[in-house]
Amino acid sequence: MIVRDLKDLKNTHRDIAHQQWTSVRMLLAEDGMGFSFHITTLATGSEHQFHYKHHLESVYCISGRGSITDLGTGETHQIHPGVMYALNAHDRHILRAEQELVMACCFNPPVTGDEVHREDGSYAPAAELEET
Repeated sequence: MIVRDLKDLKNTHRDIAHQQWTSVRMLLAEDGMGFSFHITTLATGSEHQFHYKHHLESVYCISGRGSITDLGTGETHQIHPGVMYALNAHDRHILRAEQELVMACCFNPPVTGDEVHREDGSYAPAAELEET
């Protein structure tokens, strides 16, 4: 059994900070669950373009307000507490935080914690990370 407290993971190797977001990786590939689980916080007014070509992701909004735009269809959906979205087709998208957004995220395959968003908004496939 794995039991972790979010506050205990702050300021550890599992707490990834970027200019406009932070992500606490509560479960990583090394935990052997077959998915990773993160609590991600996006700064008010921030906008992020992502394209997870090698991962599927589901996201549940815990708090805040924002929107997600599917760049393939142009469709925009409002994000607020209780809303979940799943990027089941490696959807290229823009996520906007009108208020600070706190999101619970699952990735499959799981991330290792060493990923960095590439210029196109994706993470490298896990096999590529293993080679480095």
